[in-house]
Order: sequence, then C-alpha cells, then structure tokens
Amino acid sequence: MAKWISVVLSVLIVASCFGKADKNKIQKSIHTFPSIGIVSNAPNDCPFERSKDFEGLIFTGRCATYTAADTWYPTWASNGNLYSPWTDGYIWRFRCASFLNAKGYKAHTGQAKIIGNDPMNLTIENLGRCPGPAEPYGGRYPSASLIYNGIWYYGTYCLDWTPKGYHWGTLGPFVGFRTSKDYGKTWTETEWTPERPIFGETGKNGARVKIGEPHFVDFGRNMEHSPDGKAYLVAHGGGVAEPNVRPADVSWINGDQIYLIRVTPGLETINDPNQYEFFAGRDKNDKPLWNRNFSDIKPLVEWNNNCGCVTMTYNPVLKRYWMCVTEGYPKVLDAFPEMNTWIAESADITGPWKLATYMPKFGQQAYFVNFPSKFIQRDGRTAWLCYSNNYTADHKVLPPGAYAMTLNEVIFADKETFEKHRKKIADETVY
Repeated sequence: MAKWISVVLSVLIVASCFGKADKNKIQKSIHTFPSIGIVSNAPNDCPFERSKDFEGLIFTGRCATYTAADTWYPTWASNGNLYSPWTDGYIWRFRCASFLNAKGYKAHTGQAKIIGNDPMNLTIENLGRCPGPAEPYGGRYPSASLIYNGIWYYGTYCLDWTPKGYHWGTLGPFVGFRTSKDYGKTWTETEWTPERPIFGETGKNGARVKIGEPHFVDFGRNMEHSPDGKAYLVAHGGGVAEPNVRPADVSWINGDQIYLIRVTPGLETINDPNQYEFFAGRDKNDKPLWNRNFSDIKPLVEWNNNCGCVTMTYNPVLKRYWMCVTEGYPKVLDAFPEMNTWIAESADITGPWKLATYMPKFGQQAYFVNFPSKFIQRDGRTAWLCYSNNYTADHKVLPPGAYAMTLNEVIFADKETFEKHRKKIADETVY
C-alpha cells in the first residue's frame, strides 16, 4: 500500500485559468494543470477491504467549471440531454437560494438543462426555479433527481441551522417529489410537506433521519442499466446516537450510515410510500433482504463519523457500481471545513463494497461528488468527476474547482496503469 496519500505531478506545463465567480453572468472556465495521481490509505477503522482492481485515481489535468451555483446532480434523459437541480447561486443574473432569511426571502430550488457531449464544451440552459416552503425548518434543498420516460422526478429535503455555530448542522427529512411532464417547463407539486414528509421522519428535537438527502442511482440514459426496471436511491443518515455524540453529527454533509431504497418510477408511485422497498440487511445465506416496512430498514454501509452525502453510478463497461461519499464537518461559516471524499466499488448494488480511493481534504472542500454516467468513456476507466467546492473560501488547490458545477477528468487506474503514470513523475509531494 502507498503512504497515506501521495500526489505526483507530471512535467506538463501549467496553463490554468482561474477566476472568481461573476454573479452577473454565467461562468465557464477551462483549466489545464499537471496530471495528479492519488493513492491513499483509509483510516484504521475503515470497514472495507481495499479494491484489488483499482489502485487509485489519476486526474488527467482537464477541468471545466460552469455557472456560479452548486448542487448539481445530472440525470441523463432519453433525448440525450442532461438535466439537473441547482441552487444557492446564479446562472447569468438569475438567482436561486434554498434558505429562509431575516429579510423574508423564501426558499426556492432551481433546475437547468445541460447540453453537449464534451464536458469541456457544455451549454447550461437555466430552466428557472420553483418555491419550496421550508417551515418549520430553515432551508429546503434539491436532492434526488431523475428523468425517466420523459417524466422529471425532482426531490427536496430540509435542513436546520441548529446546533448553534454549525452550518446546516441538522439534517431534516426528505419531503417528496415534484414532477414535470415537459422537461421542467411546468411542474406539479408534491402533496407532502416538511411537517408531513413522505417517510414520516423528522429532524426536530434531536431526532436522526435515515432518508434525509437521497440521490437516485445513475443507471445511464433513461435508466437503461437498472437491474430490474426499478429506480434505486442512496441516502446518508444516522441511527441511534452513540455515547458522547459530536454536535452536528448528522448534517447535510456528514453522518454515520448509508441507506438504500427502491421504487418502480411512475406518477402514481413516486410519492406513495407504500410503493417503496427498503434494504433490510441480509439473510443467513448472505442474500439481500427487502421490506416495505420503513421500520425494518438497515444500513447498506455503516462507518461512524465517516459517512455523509452519497451518490452512486453504474459503470456498464466495467460492470461495477461506484459509490461516492463525502464526509465533512459543518463548522461555522467563518471557518474552513475541509472535507474527505472516498469512493467504493462493487459488482452488486448491495455490496460487498471495496475501497477504491480515500481522498482526505479533497478540494480542499469538495462536496456533492458524483460521476455523470453520460461522461463515462468507452474504456470504462476514464470518467468525469462532478462536484462543487470551497463555498467558504477561494483556495487555489489542485485539482482545481470552484463554487460552480466542476467537472474533472479522472482515470480509475489499476496498479499497472498507476505505476506507468508514476514513471512520468518529475517530483513527488504530499497533497
């Protein structure tokens, strides 16, 4: 195993273009930088074996950022376009924010169309915003987003500022889905509300939700690689609090557990809790169990103080699932909460999972990390990592990114490929 984390820089000349987000126009920045190879050892309490097929990630040096907003979770529609939620920022002069404030601003969630096949040359088309009443919580944010057979299913969840001094330190419940039959031009709101959410959970009075911030598993264009025609969702949360639990233990970006649920998508089913099945552990033969009773739900993954915002993408070339998890600690806004990202891989959606890479302080504050299936290349190992970063500070770090939709090209390298990359190295430094 390599040392804790090793970043190796090639001899390529840096030709980068960095800039602060301009709130008055759409930002599109193209970056090139020295290629970076990341190999890491996870903390000692990591519950996973190390992957035998993936040695680490190579960042190729190609990166692009778009807009001046975050919360990008692209879904690949049958018409070839990507569609995504967005919020807390600007597209051109158009603003969307998902929190309440003392000046009377009400929470909204935005949506956009992403046009193009080249991640370095995309067009972002703003599709407007919709109100999302958050009371009795402080904010209502985008989460699970899927377009299937021309229907857009757009989910939202709630957050609270408490405990005092932490940035969105309490994860609230997943509310439900609004739907669109015309790719986001018009919407039908969900009957569920923050006070009466679809799965009956609450983030009030110290309660710890399990399905607070779910995201659809990305099965490719129009969900073409779903194993059974169902839509699956992953979410982070917490079970019973351990002794001496830290403040903000289950927040928008951190938690203790990962959960998995599934449903056959449709206008009649997506907002019906009775149509959902919940991963309920494994039987004596190690086969996955599914149950329609929410009370029987069990964690897919459990790693105390090391779970957080989670996404999953199926790679049809390698026949593997990639699960991206960001564990951050939501410190006060005038601090700089660095965030850790780890990626696990599995041949089955229910595991067992193996660690592909663990990246401490990635970004240094990267979050909402995901792999859009549209940009997985023919070799299956080259893909584009989508995320936002540095919402409290503008740090010039490698790989580059921004408070925007950031796309970085990466290679999932086996040991041989990584060693070939290492031979090109002119210098080695600690990341």
